[in-house]
Amino acid sequence: MKHHPVFSYLYIFYSSVFIIHIVNVFIESDSLNYIIGIFALMMVAISFIGASNLFRILGAAFILVGGIAFLTSNHSLLEIPSLLTSNMSLLTLLAMLPWMNSVVRSGRFDRSLNNLLNVNVSDLGKLYPRGSITTLTLAAFLNLSAANISQDVLKDNLRSLNKKVRNSFVGTATLRGYTLALLWSPLEILLAVSIFTTGADYVSLLPWLLLIAGITFLLDSFWGRYHYKKYSYDNPASETISMKEIAKKIIHLMFALVVFLTLVITLGNLFNIDFIFTVTIIIFPFAFIWAQLMKRGRSFWIIGWNTWKQKTNAMQNFVVLFITLAFFANSISGTSFLEFIQQPVLAIIDYPFLIFIVIQLIFIFLSMFGVHPIATIGILSGVIATLLETMNPTSLAIVLTTSAVSTLTVGSYGLVVQLTSMNIGQNPYRITLNNMPYALMFGGIGSIVAYLLL
Repeated sequence: MKHHPVFSYLYIFYSSVFIIHIVNVFIESDSLNYIIGIFALMMVAISFIGASNLFRILGAAFILVGGIAFLTSNHSLLEIPSLLTSNMSLLTLLAMLPWMNSVVRSGRFDRSLNNLLNVNVSDLGKLYPRGSITTLTLAAFLNLSAANISQDVLKDNLRSLNKKVRNSFVGTATLRGYTLALLWSPLEILLAVSIFTTGADYVSLLPWLLLIAGITFLLDSFWGRYHYKKYSYDNPASETISMKEIAKKIIHLMFALVVFLTLVITLGNLFNIDFIFTVTIIIFPFAFIWAQLMKRGRSFWIIGWNTWKQKTNAMQNFVVLFITLAFFANSISGTSFLEFIQQPVLAIIDYPFLIFIVIQLIFIFLSMFGVHPIATIGILSGVIATLLETMNPTSLAIVLTTSAVSTLTVGSYGLVVQLTSMNIGQNPYRITLNNMPYALMFGGIGSIVAYLLL
């Protein structure tokens, strides 16, 4: 049933709902919002068929708990559609991300940057920061594809090394570099969800997230150089690499990112629209104009259209998660169930740093059992609402973002760890074990910075 031909046309239904949602953001019609809610019910019903078992379980849990809370609140069943639309902006953003991925691929930035990994170095210690920075740069635009691309190149280049050493190197350098880009990238959904949940301002967050990424990168690079310097590296690549060309590509990418961020901030302030929605409506025109300026318009359309259809058709997991999460969060709001969840936090409300550490550990613990960090944010949404009454939203957003992103290196059942496991043929639990000190350090740095900002 999962592979029924109807799933090849889901992009038409999904995108139609997203377009209606975009229109409603501007006109703010309650009637149209209710219609979107009815469509959301249909989206969940259809998506449950194609979703993975993990997301079905999470969605069912959110529906069950949210349903119990809703029934105890004496609300009419007719109000349910109105409770399903609050996360529609996040789904719309997810649907637009493939277009940015496509313009980077059409400009062949991925190929050029991975040439960095083919430049001769004498040992793995010197290659380590290069592997991280290459994955980091690509991940700012390509997200998950960046880790996959870097892993393929490194795996090929290091094939003569001991398998255990090679797997350890690839599993640490690429995954850690990948997370350092997602921490601050305006295209990262975990950052978007954290901002959405706390109401923090992206402009206020960005300097601190860049600081955390910088500190973490330096500490991890020092570790990598020391840990791997005893392994010599004889680069098998015979082609001549132009560092000048690579530098041009990196500068080009960084300039494009700065322009994109400037547009997001400027238009958001000018028209008073939130960060997530601003990013969503800017992605396509920005990517289109960028492709035209590079004279890559044709390849952009070919790559973009096919990628967008494929990715949008495969959104069932997130449709189930986000819509049921909206129902859960809205149903428990103002109920005794919310008060029950808040009690443990209220007991340590005078110890904010302890709260931050507990939040970080909850993210890591749940990720090891396959719970997606976005779902963890949803589980903690009631607690976060309580904390926002007394704490700086910027601090909470930093803790949520660093805690969520750090789990991508240790989530044994998470997508990126599973893909890495398949790519390098290593047990996912070994990848988790290798990256656990990094995840704790990453989240810890975020907690310290967040605490200092209180």
